[in-house]
Amino acid sequence: MSQPILEVNHLSKRFRGLLAVNDLSFHVNKGEILGVIGPNGAGKSTTFNLITGVYSPDTGEVKLNGQNITGLSPNEICKKGLSRTFQVTRPFGDMTVLQNVMVGAFLNTPNPRRAEQQALEMVEFVGLGDKKHAVARTLSIIDQRRLEFARSLATEPALLLLDEALAGLNAMEVEEAIELIWKVKDAGVTLVVIEHVMKVINTISNRVVVLNFGAKLAEGVPKEVMNNSAVIEAYLGKGFAQHA
Repeated sequence: MSQPILEVNHLSKRFRGLLAVNDLSFHVNKGEILGVIGPNGAGKSTTFNLITGVYSPDTGEVKLNGQNITGLSPNEICKKGLSRTFQVTRPFGDMTVLQNVMVGAFLNTPNPRRAEQQALEMVEFVGLGDKKHAVARTLSIIDQRRLEFARSLATEPALLLLDEALAGLNAMEVEEAIELIWKVKDAGVTLVVIEHVMKVINTISNRVVVLNFGAKLAEGVPKEVMNNSAVIEAYLGKGFAQHA
């Protein structure tokens, strides 16, 4: 069996009196889509911040392709092939779509022409080719999400973390975003996806990890996880779990 692309081992993080992540362990296999779900405040985004170097864990470690990346800066981690999007889109509002994506491309090349060519490829890949010269702040929500994808992909990640990348989208836009996620996977990128829309998780995930109060509550294929009484109780309350 090949080594997982990402290993999270006994990760914990406390903010004063709040234990946000509690002895969390899971792994991600190369080529899969891992869904991460849980009620609001379960520790999902904090976990992403620990993995990507935004926060340093109090205990535990994170390994990428077998290499310990715990304590590295976000920039260093990104250079090693791990990128992410954010729940709240953060484009450089007064820059064009192409210029925004070039920022990501400059991570791996100092050459402006090469960075521009790489950025153009990513802009086309996500479906923003006709808007490459549009100012980022004028984009619709779905196009800002596409821009987040393009900028992250321009860093040439082997592993991409999506933090509620479908938030704020209507039903048709959600379908478009799912197609883009499949397209990214088909391009050889492994994905970890935080998402609240269960239809999306069931559709795209090979496996699902459920968090609650910062700890892992359940893990498995989507159908098993969705029928887990502990998961139902965490989302809907004990009465629902007893009748599930």
